[in-house]
Amino acid sequence: MTPTEIPQNIAQKLPQAVPPDWPAWFRPPSHWPAQGDLVQWCVHMSPGLAALMIILGVIYLMFGFKLFKALVMLNAAAVGAAIGLVLGQKTEMGLALMVLCGFVAAAITWPLMKWAIAVMGALAGALLGACVWQTCGLDPTFAWSGALTGLVLFGLLSFILFRGSVTMYMSLQGAAMLIFGLLGMLFKYDQVAPKINNTMALRPFLLPMAIIIPTIIGMLFQQGGGAAPAPGKK
Repeated sequence: MTPTEIPQNIAQKLPQAVPPDWPAWFRPPSHWPAQGDLVQWCVHMSPGLAALMIILGVIYLMFGFKLFKALVMLNAAAVGAAIGLVLGQKTEMGLALMVLCGFVAAAITWPLMKWAIAVMGALAGALLGACVWQTCGLDPTFAWSGALTGLVLFGLLSFILFRGSVTMYMSLQGAAMLIFGLLGMLFKYDQVAPKINNTMALRPFLLPMAIIIPTIIGMLFQQGGGAAPAPGKK
């Protein structure tokens, strides 16, 4: 028996993060994406996708609140297209289901904009809560509890502070897209990629800070300097 193996009688006595009698559709994922998974995703990112993420990241950061309806519909269309892709993998209508599900999701979002923003905020809070949980060095098996806390907090915040919530969600998404797009571009250079990998491995807090700082800047820009006063008004 290797040192990493646990005897069966001891493993049965260990506390489980998820009760075994929970239904399969309700169980949280067994593995939450860690920083290494995100870095590997950036490494295999195509240059076209990286450039698109950089452009969209700047738009979300600078004009998130001004264009929030169109951007929320874009998010809904992307989620719907992803669902259509998953469903289409079981049939021969992958592209058709992607287009159909994306269009339907965007169409439903327009009359239910406030609820769509709450869902978007809940998803952003879940991802942020899971990331904070793992960044703090807590047990990754229970990362779902951090995600659940962020989901509830950000979802309710959308109904209490609408403008502030929209600005924060758009800035957070824009910052994440911008940083991941830049990493996807930088990893294409063989001389730069090893240095980035070593730096991020030694300082795991750099990636969260690289996303948080542009998020704060984007929020300040949209709240203050991003909107010029109308003519005749001070």
